[in-house]
Amino acid sequence: MQAEDMEVPFINNLNDNGDRLRPRGKDAFKDQQKESESSMDSPNLEFEYGDTDTLTAELSELYSYTEEPEFALNRDYFEEDFRSHARGRRWIELSLEEQRAYVMRLLDALEVTDRDRRLKVARAILYLAQGVFDECDTEVDVLHWSRHNVFLLYDMGIFTALLELLSMEIDNSQACSSAVRKPAISLADSTELRVLLSIMYLMVETIRVQTEDDRPEWTAAREAFKNELGSPLYNGEPFALLLFTMVTKFCSMNAPHFPMKKVLLLLWKTILFTLGGFEELQEMKVRGRERLNLPPLPENSIKVVRAMRAASPPASAMELIEQQQQQKRGRRSRRSAFVDSLEGDSPFPKKQPLVKQDSLDTYNERDPFKNDDAREEEEDPEDTDSGIEGEVDPLDRDVIIQPPPPPPPLRPPTERVNFPKGLPWAPKVREKDIEHFLETSRNKFIGFTLGNDTETLVGLPRPIHESVKTLKQHKYVSIAEVQIKKEEELQQCPLTLGEEEVEETLTEIMYLGMLPNLSQYVIALLKLLLAAAPTSKAKTDSINILADVLPEEMPITVLQSMKLGIDVNRHKEIIVKAISALLLLLLKHLKLNHIYQFEIVSQHLVFANCIPLILKFFNQNIMSYISAKNSICVLDFPHCVVHEMPELTAESLEAGDNNQFCWRNLFSCINLLRILNKLTKWKHSRTMMLVVFKSAPILKRALKVKQAMMQLYVLKLLKIQTKYLGRQWRKSNMKTMSAIYQKVRHRLNDDWAYGNDIDARPWDFQAEECALRECIEKFNSRRYDKNKNGEFAPVDNCLQSVLGQRVELPEDFHYSYEMWLEREVFSQPIQWEGLLQNP
Repeated sequence: MQAEDMEVPFINNLNDNGDRLRPRGKDAFKDQQKESESSMDSPNLEFEYGDTDTLTAELSELYSYTEEPEFALNRDYFEEDFRSHARGRRWIELSLEEQRAYVMRLLDALEVTDRDRRLKVARAILYLAQGVFDECDTEVDVLHWSRHNVFLLYDMGIFTALLELLSMEIDNSQACSSAVRKPAISLADSTELRVLLSIMYLMVETIRVQTEDDRPEWTAAREAFKNELGSPLYNGEPFALLLFTMVTKFCSMNAPHFPMKKVLLLLWKTILFTLGGFEELQEMKVRGRERLNLPPLPENSIKVVRAMRAASPPASAMELIEQQQQQKRGRRSRRSAFVDSLEGDSPFPKKQPLVKQDSLDTYNERDPFKNDDAREEEEDPEDTDSGIEGEVDPLDRDVIIQPPPPPPPLRPPTERVNFPKGLPWAPKVREKDIEHFLETSRNKFIGFTLGNDTETLVGLPRPIHESVKTLKQHKYVSIAEVQIKKEEELQQCPLTLGEEEVEETLTEIMYLGMLPNLSQYVIALLKLLLAAAPTSKAKTDSINILADVLPEEMPITVLQSMKLGIDVNRHKEIIVKAISALLLLLLKHLKLNHIYQFEIVSQHLVFANCIPLILKFFNQNIMSYISAKNSICVLDFPHCVVHEMPELTAESLEAGDNNQFCWRNLFSCINLLRILNKLTKWKHSRTMMLVVFKSAPILKRALKVKQAMMQLYVLKLLKIQTKYLGRQWRKSNMKTMSAIYQKVRHRLNDDWAYGNDIDARPWDFQAEECALRECIEKFNSRRYDKNKNGEFAPVDNCLQSVLGQRVELPEDFHYSYEMWLEREVFSQPIQWEGLLQNP
C-alpha cells in the first residue's frame, strides 16, 4: 500500500500557514450573520442513532429517481410471463405451492443462454422481491408481500443462482472494455448489474430485519442465510469479498459502469447482517470480558449516550458582537437612568435589555469568562488580551466576582437544558497510569523507582496510599490490553506455549479473506468517499460515481435539471452514508476480534490520508449539510408505486420533506467522527496530526449541531488535543472546556485541561507507526503465515517411526510404480564409496 496511490485531500480554505482564511467584504458579513442566526435558532434534534434508518427509508435509498420508469418495466415483464401461467389469477391469490412452482419455473428460465431473456426473467424476480406492488393498495401491503416473496425466493435457491449471474457480469470483459471506451456512461450501461444487485439487496435487507410476526421457518432461514453469507461458500470466500473486488475494480478504472451505490449499500448491509450491529457488538463485548475473567463493563455505553441531552453551541463571533452592543446599550441606559433619577424625571431606573444566555455554562448561570469566547481560534492577535474593551480581566481582580442574577429566559422553560447532577460516565484508569503515578511519586519522595511494581507503597506518604487506592478502584483493563499481553508472551515463547487456538468466527473468516488485498480495499473506499464528499471539487481525473444515476438523455427542461440535481446530491449522500457505516462496523468488529487486526486497518486508513479527508468533509457549513432536503418524497419507493404520481413542479421539488434534519447526513457525520476517534485514541502522533491540520475550529463549528451523540464525539476529539492548543485557546473557549468536563469520560490522571507534560512528549510520527507496524507484521506472520515456525519444527530422526508412517499415495501411482522405480532408483548411479570418504 502506497500513500501516494491516493490523492491527498487537503483542507479547503487554509492559507500557507494553515490558518483558516476569512472571506472579506459584504458577503463575508452576510455569511457570518447567516451562520450566527442559524446557530442561535437551531433546535434540539430528535435523532435516535442506530444501525440503520427505518426499513422503508433504507429500501427507498436503493433506487435513484432516474430509475423510476423501470418499476413499470419490471411489472410488465412479470405480468407478461405470469399471465400464461396463472390463467387470469393474481399472485396474491395463489397458494404457497403454486407460488413455489412458479418461482421454480423462473429459476429454470434464468439458466438460458439468451442474455435478453435472462434479463426479462431477472426483472420478473425483482418485481416479486419488490412486493408485487400493482396488486397492493397501501405501502404496508407492499412491504408485507415483499417480505413473503423474499423468504420464498431464498427458500427456492434464487440467491445462489443470482450470485452465479453476478460473477459472470463482473468477469464480462466485453462490457468492461466497451464502458472504458465510452465518453459518457449512463444507466443503460449497468442494467443487468443493477437488476441483480437490487434483488440481492432486497433479500439481504429484508431477511436481516427481524419482526414480531416472523414465522419459525423464517427465523431458521435468517440464521442459515447469515452463516452462508459469512462463510467461504461462494468461490471459496465470503460474499462480501466479491463486493470488495467490485469496488477495487471500479476504482482502478477497469469497470467504470459498475453501479457503485448499489454495491456499497449491499456490502454494508452484508457486513451488518453477518457480523452484527451495535447492539450485538455490545453483547459480544460483555461475553468476551466474561471469557477473559475481566470485571463487567461499568455501564452500557449505548444507553448512556441515548440518555444524554444536547447543549447549546458556543457563541459565534456575530452573536458576541451583538451581545457586546446590547451590554453597551445596557450600560448607557443605566447611566441615563442614574442621571434621570438625579434630575427627578423618573423615580425608577430603566429596564435592562435581555442578554442571550449560553446553556453550556455548568449550572445555567452567568459565567465571568463568557466574553472570552469571542475568538474561534488562537491565531487572532487582536483578540488575545481581553473580552469586552474597558473591562478588567477577571483573573487580574483581587475581589471575588459575584455573578449577577440570571436574566429571564428567552425561550420556553421546556427547552432549557438541565444537566444531570452526576456525570454520565464512570471514570477509568489504565494500568499504565497507575505505574506512571507511582513512578513519579517514588522519584519525588524516595529517590528511586521499582519498575512496574504497583503494589509496594513503602516510604510513600498517606495521601499517596489513598490516591493509589482510588486509582485501583477505577482501574479498567480492556480486552485489547489482554490480547496485546498474550501476543507478547506468544512471541517470546513460541515453543513452550504451543500453537494458539483461533476461534473461527465470521469476523476472523472475513479478516483472513481481506488480508491479501486490504490496502487496495481501504484506498478504494476512501477514493469513493472523497469523490462523494460535498466539499470536493469536480476534477476531470476523479472517479465518476454518477454512472448509475445519469440518464441516457440529459435533461432539457429546468424542472428535469432540478430533479436530476436533487438526485445527484442524494446519490452522493447515500454513498457517504454506506462507506462511513461500513468502515465503522469493520473497525469495531476487528477491534473486538483482535486488536492487531484493528490496528492494521487503522494504519492503512491513516496512511491513505483518512484523517485530513474527514476534516475536509467537516470543513463546510455543517448545519446546512445536516438539514439538506435532497429528497422528493413522492418519488420514494414504495410511495411512488402505490399512489398516483402528482405533477411535479419547481415548488414541490424545492420543498423537500418536513423533517428538521436529514437522517442519513446526521448518521454519516456521527460515523465519521467515531472513525476519527478510533484512529486517534491513545495515538500521540495521530493526535498531533489533528493539531497540525488545524482541526479545532473545524470541530468547534460542528458543535452547532444540537445533537448529544454528535457533540460527544466532537468533544472527545477536542479533549485529546486541548493540551497542545495553548493556554490562550483554553481561556477563550471555557464553554467548550465545560462541555468536555460534563460529557466526556474522565481519566483520573489525564492532564488534558492544563497541558503540563507536553514537553515530555516528542512527536515522532514515523517511529511510532513503524513500531506499531512491526507488532502487526509479527502477529500476522505468527498466526497466518503458511510456513510459520518452520525453523523451530522438530525433526524426527527415529528410523522405525519414519519408515512406519503411512504415506497416502495417489491412485495412478499403483499403475506406474514400476516405471517410477526404474527411472528414480535403478537408473540412478549411487557412489556408495563416497560415504566412506572424509568430507
